[in-house]
Amino acid sequence: MDSATYLILAASSLIAVAMISLAALKGFAFWIEFKKLELDTARTPAGGAPSVSSRIEIADLKERLRKLEAIAAGVEL
Repeated sequence: MDSATYLILAASSLIAVAMISLAALKGFAFWIEFKKLELDTARTPAGGAPSVSSRIEIADLKERLRKLEAIAAGVEL
């Protein structure tokens, strides 16, 4: 094979990796947005105030979401 063939192969491989990375990043951003929406729509029980366990679970989900957003932004924790 000549050098032009290697150049075309390398360029097409780089483009493929870039496309896959962009698709994965877009999917991850949608997933984070979905989790935010899930937290925002968490409703209190019909009796009024949420139970202690549900408040702990929501706080845990919010903390995990903050960590995921930090990872997505490239911030070291």
